[in-house]
Amino acid sequence: MALRTAGSVLVVFLWSVAVVLGQNGWSVTYTTQSICTLKGSTVDLSCFIRYPSWPKVKTTFWFTKMYDVENYVNLKDDPVYQGRVTYRSDKTNGHTLRITDLRESDSAEYKFRFVTDQTGGKYTGDPGVTLSVTDLQVKVTTTWWSTTLTCSTTCTLTGNPTYIWYRNSKIAQKDPSPSYSLYLKTEDSFYCAVKDINSPAVSVEGHSYFHVTYTHQRICTLNGSSVDISCSYTFPSGHTVSETIWYTKGKLNEASQILSPGYGGRVEYLGNMQSDSTLRITDLREEDSAEYKIRFRTDQTTWEPTFPGTTLTVTGLQVKVTPATVTEGQKVTLTCSTTCTLGNNPTYVWYKNGHVTNQSTSLFLNPVSSEDAGRYSCAVEGHEDLPLLKRLSLSHTAQRTPQCQSVPLVK
Repeated sequence: MALRTAGSVLVVFLWSVAVVLGQNGWSVTYTTQSICTLKGSTVDLSCFIRYPSWPKVKTTFWFTKMYDVENYVNLKDDPVYQGRVTYRSDKTNGHTLRITDLRESDSAEYKFRFVTDQTGGKYTGDPGVTLSVTDLQVKVTTTWWSTTLTCSTTCTLTGNPTYIWYRNSKIAQKDPSPSYSLYLKTEDSFYCAVKDINSPAVSVEGHSYFHVTYTHQRICTLNGSSVDISCSYTFPSGHTVSETIWYTKGKLNEASQILSPGYGGRVEYLGNMQSDSTLRITDLREEDSAEYKIRFRTDQTTWEPTFPGTTLTVTGLQVKVTPATVTEGQKVTLTCSTTCTLGNNPTYVWYKNGHVTNQSTSLFLNPVSSEDAGRYSCAVEGHEDLPLLKRLSLSHTAQRTPQCQSVPLVK
């Protein structure tokens, strides 16, 4: 591990934890060198820096990319991580990067960099922390006397997790081992989980099995838009699917709601019924937020998977103003906010007095002040025609934090 700077470098390894030392006692120590964790979870990457009383540290940040020499991309400014990254530091010079809603594409080497007020005083802890993001899959191994289910990942999960096996949605086993064995023929459904992250499920029948994979465990999308909720599946030989039925799981004491094609004029079924199915819902409303699941009827049986389906969250857009109270001439930051994280890294469109003023993958509009008087609103590219929320005035005097889509700034 090296601390890159203009001068000489000394590399020291201490108790298998990499410690980086540069000139004059500068150092970066990463808490761990590699982490394997699950898609959809949250991870903390930490390091400690040590430096003399002079020069002073001006800037610190984490990065994975650099476009050219001295052009490092602060993760907070990387559109791929927008809304999913927070930095935290403490009085002992500890620095923590938190990434939420992890994706497999987040797998990378993460490095910490700091800049001092001294000419040339720029340092990077190199190598950094290697993060691997994986999902859970159930692998089925059969012999003539037993079936073994294995909760499989592409890397070894950090922290010796406990694997929880569910049989027909009820906990059947908690164990550090990722395997679960069966010795009797069964058509029960099984899936594994680590904490609150679930695998797709299988239903074992002798040496063949029912298998359903929902394309997404969670979807966040906009009020008034359309969504496709889909899954793919396989059945034991000899089974032909005669009907697929999508439904929402009942809330509390509510009964499940069957979503037949044409239901309310907003529902459509798509896909090849024998191997995949898609539920399309148009003109989404916030009350459509629910868990969506599928059941099947074949020429031999009816099967309703008991494991989790796809959780849909429908959100509106809100403009949030920071700080909540402002004084004359003070700049404020406008944030195009949602109640969940929209997928596919959307482009946000900002309007001033009805005209486009900025388009970016950033949720934030550059700080504005009362000198920039006007009415501001935001939208998501491709959904500019969705209805606006209520309007709220904001002047240079103290105001409550607005939560609306259009905000006028008044001189």
